[in-house]
Amino acid sequence: MVREIQPGESHIAAAALIELRTHFESVEALTARIDAQRANGYRIAASLEGDEAASVAGFRLLETTFAGRMLYVDDLVARAKFRRRGHADKVMAWVEEEARRLGCDQLHLDSGVGQDREDAHRFYFNHGMRIASYHFTRPVSSGG
Repeated sequence: MVREIQPGESHIAAAALIELRTHFESVEALTARIDAQRANGYRIAASLEGDEAASVAGFRLLETTFAGRMLYVDDLVARAKFRRRGHADKVMAWVEEEARRLGCDQLHLDSGVGQDREDAHRFYFNHGMRIASYHFTRPVSSGG
């Protein structure tokens, strides 16, 4: 079953997301970040197995000049112990349907590069996604 994770339940999603966002020192710290991001439209859908999130997608609605109205997936992960059971496929289908329901023109996500990301990239290609651009980044210094 896939359902949206509501405010007050963020810890359910954080237990899965920490496998992707390993730079957070704890599930509690990641839960706090999720709750803070909700104020800017961040939402979460999860495929549950029992009372645990097996796969999670964190996403938001955006509108841009280059893509129009889009659903942007910030985070997508299947927990290692639940992989190969179809949970990520179910979450992706839910996200695609939500994009349609919201009148989006496109579905977007960024994915890191490297050998450890090959399975994720294969998953995205299998779901009809393509590499459409480079994503450039750099830190912004806070010095004076």
